[in-house]
Amino acid sequence: MIRVGVVGASGYMGGEALRILLNHPQVDLAWVTSRSTGAIDNYHPNLYEAGIELIQQDQITPCDVAFVALPTAASLEIIPQLIDMGIKVIDLGAAFRLKDKAVWEKIYQQKHEQWDLMDHAVYGINELYDADIEKAQLVANPGCFSSAAILGLAPLLAENLIDPQKIMVNGLSGSAGVGAELSRPAHHPELANNLVPYNVVDHRHSYEMEQELSILASAPVSVHFTPTYVPITRGILNVCSVFPHEFISRKQLLDKYREYYRISPFVKIYDLPEDENDSWQYRAYPWVSAVAGTNNCYIGLDVDERRGRIVVFSVLDSLGKGGAQVGIENMNIMFGFERTEGLVRFGMHPN
Repeated sequence: MIRVGVVGASGYMGGEALRILLNHPQVDLAWVTSRSTGAIDNYHPNLYEAGIELIQQDQITPCDVAFVALPTAASLEIIPQLIDMGIKVIDLGAAFRLKDKAVWEKIYQQKHEQWDLMDHAVYGINELYDADIEKAQLVANPGCFSSAAILGLAPLLAENLIDPQKIMVNGLSGSAGVGAELSRPAHHPELANNLVPYNVVDHRHSYEMEQELSILASAPVSVHFTPTYVPITRGILNVCSVFPHEFISRKQLLDKYREYYRISPFVKIYDLPEDENDSWQYRAYPWVSAVAGTNNCYIGLDVDERRGRIVVFSVLDSLGKGGAQVGIENMNIMFGFERTEGLVRFGMHPN
């Protein structure tokens, strides 16, 4: 058993971490913090009668690992304190995702006063960095759009199958990705019958995608990323259009993806057979609702032979494989548990 703390439990990401941790067979909750004290039920009614009382950060005591679900500036204040106490840290925010300080400070528009910790931070896509995560003191969880894009495109760039300068990613996100604080684009009357593009130039997740995909490609990668909020709560759909160096069939690609992720229990290559008599061919492509509430990423794809394009569909739950649940998967790896411990569940249908 390990003792686990959660910093910033009143938000959606912290609440999702708690929801999963409460049913994890290897975990005892050490403490749970928020700016306001009181019962967790006040913020997360799904945790009614969980018996959790929120404490202030100055009441934190040593434990084995802490999840940090705070805004970036606040994360930079608390994470060094946790590490000094001997606590391993899984940061669910953006404080340690990028490796270039000048780029980080430009896009987050603040000084990074804890850059010395970057040498100890491991980017938290465990399909790429599981060996490093095993030994890590600090894991930087990826952004949700970034996770979907990197997982969706990794096999193509690792084998140099596509043009690394012509990668287009259209990201569709549910409103949970905005967080619990009120924001006009995620306000129900604004979003319920609407689609809201935002930060369509130089989005911060573009830098994560380019950083990690360039490592895989061993060459500079350019990602043309456009995000849009859509009227759902949980979930990400990335539609990635890429262009192969030479023709490759859909079957060949599916085989390559299955081989690439053969030991990755939460990345599932999705390919239901088409109904040739149906004029709406959709069964072969994954739905966001299928992964809601899970740590799964479903990947589907197709090949436009006439136009020389591969299209990859990558779906995940922004609070699951795109957030808190993959943080718990990383925790399992850090402490030598089965990586699936406490995380195996089917999605909800309907959602």
